[in-house]
Amino acid sequence: MKTPGHDAFEGQILALLPSLRRYSRSLTRSDADGEDLLQDCVEKVLARRGQWRGLNLRGWVLTIMTNLYRNSRRQTGRAPFVELDSAEDIVSVDPTPDPLERSRLEDAVNSLSEENRSVLMLVVIEGYTYQEVATALDIPIGTVMSRLSRARQRIGERMKADNVITLRRPK
Repeated sequence: MKTPGHDAFEGQILALLPSLRRYSRSLTRSDADGEDLLQDCVEKVLARRGQWRGLNLRGWVLTIMTNLYRNSRRQTGRAPFVELDSAEDIVSVDPTPDPLERSRLEDAVNSLSEENRSVLMLVVIEGYTYQEVATALDIPIGTVMSRLSRARQRIGERMKADNVITLRRPK
């Protein structure tokens, strides 16, 4: 089997896969649903490669993924969340020094609205510029900045609020 070169369309898509996987998981809040979204996105991108005009492949693919996610949400409605406690038999492959801190951060990120969470993930985690995010999500750049600001503020508030432990006074 021949591996596509980096300059080839397929090679560029392969290079985007780690970033697309993280973004799809952040949108869906689920590894399995994120993988499904990623697969649907790559399938659609490869099927429509003739529509790409040669500019900003990453933005074009992100737009397709965002639209696929939005369309699936409209069709199926909001899927219920599964708490981590109910998935206790799943083995974690990424040990962290402080699992409580990771859990608190995950809860804080998941508490964000879909719009704020997607902007936060694209800017902070994936490193896209405000303009790239605005183009990919088809929103004004000012909206990107305000959503990012609100997301950061809300996470900060949630992390600070969750850090308070009340102690009982001895009698």
